[in-house]
Amino acid sequence: MKRLFPYFKFLRPHWLAFAGALLCGIIYGAASGFGLPYMIDQVFPRIFPRSDENVGVELWTLVLYVSWFPAVFAVRGLSGYFNVYLINYCGVKVLERIRLQVFDKLQRLPLAFHHRNREGDLLSRVMGDTAQLQAIVLQVGNEIVKQPVTFIGAMSALLFMALKDENLAFVLLSLVVIPLCVFPVRRIGNMLMKRALLMQEQAGSMTAVLSENLSAAREVRAFNLEDRERNRFRKSSEDFFMARMKVVKYANLLTPLIEVITAVGVSAAIFQASRKGVHLDAVIPVIVALYMSYEPVKKLGGIHNQIKQALASLDRLDDILDVPETIASPSVPCDMDDVRGEITFEGVSYSYDNSDGDSECIPAVANLNLSLKAGETVALVGPSGGGKSTLAGLLPRFYDPSEGKVLLDGVDLRKFSLRDLRESVALVPQRPFLFDATVRENVFMGQTDHSDSEVEQVCGLAYADEFIKEFRHGYDERLGEDGSRLSGGQLQRIALARAFLKNAPILVFDEATSALDAESEDKIRDAMAKLIEGKTTLLIAHRFSSLKLAHRILVMDQGRIIADGSHEKLHRECDLYRTLYDSQFGAVPQSED
Repeated sequence: MKRLFPYFKFLRPHWLAFAGALLCGIIYGAASGFGLPYMIDQVFPRIFPRSDENVGVELWTLVLYVSWFPAVFAVRGLSGYFNVYLINYCGVKVLERIRLQVFDKLQRLPLAFHHRNREGDLLSRVMGDTAQLQAIVLQVGNEIVKQPVTFIGAMSALLFMALKDENLAFVLLSLVVIPLCVFPVRRIGNMLMKRALLMQEQAGSMTAVLSENLSAAREVRAFNLEDRERNRFRKSSEDFFMARMKVVKYANLLTPLIEVITAVGVSAAIFQASRKGVHLDAVIPVIVALYMSYEPVKKLGGIHNQIKQALASLDRLDDILDVPETIASPSVPCDMDDVRGEITFEGVSYSYDNSDGDSECIPAVANLNLSLKAGETVALVGPSGGGKSTLAGLLPRFYDPSEGKVLLDGVDLRKFSLRDLRESVALVPQRPFLFDATVRENVFMGQTDHSDSEVEQVCGLAYADEFIKEFRHGYDERLGEDGSRLSGGQLQRIALARAFLKNAPILVFDEATSALDAESEDKIRDAMAKLIEGKTTLLIAHRFSSLKLAHRILVMDQGRIIADGSHEKLHRECDLYRTLYDSQFGAVPQSED
């Protein structure tokens, strides 16, 4: 239970409902554990006097005695209902806070964490594990108060009856079987936790397979991978089934074991009562009290198993919550009111596996030194995997260097607020992501200080209004999940419109014209030329036609800058640049003019 204590802080706003749930649980337990055996022992004999006593019961006295029965069950029923309702209310609130906390943490974790973890597994943790945890907490919450109080009430009733009649003192010896129940509870609980953790991991793997399949629907059909995908999902589903059945086996093994142990205690009590000649009228309330004391033990054993399952889900959530936030804003950030845009990389190295301490991996950026003047446009060219996108990702601090530092206007990027820094950088990726929202909302991207007319204006600059006007609802047309209704070129135009609207002093273009036809590319290049005026721009180029906008060209290979200069100089002196350029335009060098 101590693992759950840190999460009790979420109960503070709902302490009144929780206190009410505890009170109702206490009333329920007292009515069940003590009320029922006491009624059978004290009230029933007065309603049904023994024949040798020859005592009659008056009408109103009989009504009073009989009313005990519905009264006890009314108190028991109402208190049980409100206990369940209030505990459910508190449990849902707490688990919702945990889910929000996990989601919030995912927003703050660096991209390197998301690269190391499958999207489907993270989805399973946020949705599946929190749902599992919520369901178990609600089940446990319904019993965690009622059953201990029921047990104490039943023990009190047994003690009361044993003190009243010394012939019944032997009954207390029947309670020695209760400690014997502890051993299977602990043993099975530990085994169950391991199986529950494996089951949740298999659930994450199955969700990951499903998520990957749905994300690659086009590729699956294009390469006839349907059979392979069915087999992958079937295998993952079978693994989950096996793990689930192991959980079911151990979760349900405890109840019959405890029932057998407690039945031995009851049998011992009946045996001793018969040997001592105790009358049946005196034995019945004792047996009821014994049952009421054994039943909570059985249910508490089940609660222990459920807590172990909850801890398995909590372990997977803690794997996210306990990840250090390596990329965060400083406690006292530097001011960014007047950004000139001078960028300096000093001895920068970065590896995507550096957070795992793997010194053998090849760095994506290696001991890089580079300076960009304010307002300068610098193009990055080189083979795939050369480190161009990684270098660009260091500017908005998607990653932090493992060695060296990146300076903006002479100040380390880590000294700025993340929010302010990212407001100062506009990114146009090669494959932009669009939300399942309207055109207007996708261009706004949460910005509230712009008008609808500005959105239409920037879409015009990005030549996106040409296809937007063809939509039935124009700028209020929904674009579908991940912009599924748009072509690659249309996606990039929307991304360009975002950059126009943001108007940040630092621009990063990750081949923003790669999916455009020649006519559209020329138009957008003219618009980009206006956009980059006075701004520091990093232009990642895979199509060399976009190099016309650059003041300098850098050639990157294996995380290092191997050449720096103009097109003519690089084509003449850099073999890699000449090879890449000629593969697109032929062996004869072409002038940038």
